[in-house]
Amino acid sequence: MASVFRHAGIADLTLVKPYTRAMRGGFALVLVFLLAGRTPAATLHETRPLMGTAVEIAAEGADEARLRAAAGAAFAEMGRLSDMMSHYDPSSVVSEINRAAGARPVRVPPELMEVLRMARSVSSRSQGAFDVTVGSLRGWRFRADDPAMPGAAEIAAQLPLVNYRELVLDARAATAFLRKPGMRIDLGGIAKLYILRAGVEALARGAERALVNGGGDVAAWTAPGARPWRVGVRDPRAPDKLLGVVEVSRGFVASSGDYERFFERDGVRYHHILDPRTGRPSRGARGVTLVAERLEDLDGLGVVIMVLGQKEAERLAAATPALDIMVVDGEGRLWLSAGMRRRLKP
Repeated sequence: MASVFRHAGIADLTLVKPYTRAMRGGFALVLVFLLAGRTPAATLHETRPLMGTAVEIAAEGADEARLRAAAGAAFAEMGRLSDMMSHYDPSSVVSEINRAAGARPVRVPPELMEVLRMARSVSSRSQGAFDVTVGSLRGWRFRADDPAMPGAAEIAAQLPLVNYRELVLDARAATAFLRKPGMRIDLGGIAKLYILRAGVEALARGAERALVNGGGDVAAWTAPGARPWRVGVRDPRAPDKLLGVVEVSRGFVASSGDYERFFERDGVRYHHILDPRTGRPSRGARGVTLVAERLEDLDGLGVVIMVLGQKEAERLAAATPALDIMVVDGEGRLWLSAGMRRRLKP
């Protein structure tokens, strides 16, 4: 895949990354263009491993030194938040909450409390289609070269531990508590965009235009009057191809799909987005792309639509005019909300 920066009046700079199955959960197929206008004084493009994927920064501004300093600050802040919220890192606050399940509350930093409150809110509004305690489901490993899946009895034993209502958040004491031993929270479906937003905010302090891409989720910002970013939308039916591009000045492009991390067994694809109601991979949609300016208008909803399907997408689009939605359903049919039909360009 390629990330392309086209500048008016100067040669193209193309960074080519060969697309492989192992990268499905890594780089997004994102094309970033500068539209006609003056050539920026400085541009920056940098990629580092973070959050189990590759996080890509693109920025431009008046001063290269300021851009590099802002990029360093952005990666540092995203790393700090990732270390706090990862359930894979045994030293993280989230891991401490999981270890203390059924025993005691754990004091949490303000950033984590904000994400936990967002996660519980989405869990409640979706009636558990998104569930912050889905980490209680263990035994799945979505690696094509080394897959694993739990048996029916193991899933049945774990399902009673998946219940967002058992997460107690005490704002005054700044604590989080899982009521039942064995429960685990997993913020993978909601924390990444929050972290990318923090990265793009740090990057914007030294840039006129800033974009952060984390494995297919994008946070973008431009100064008033600056040209928008154009972000490619991957086709879930053929993930190495694009359906089109969307322009974003400030906001987010979030994608979820069954092509990111999966394995196949007996002709069935098992992917990493689990349905909290069944303990098995969701079957509501094959892929979802959401675009909105505000984080709260879309964060976590990709998982909800992957679980509940197109009808839920239609309901969300009607209830949230600022949210644009693309869905490819289980049969491979494409559905676009009215806003996405206007926004998506060839």
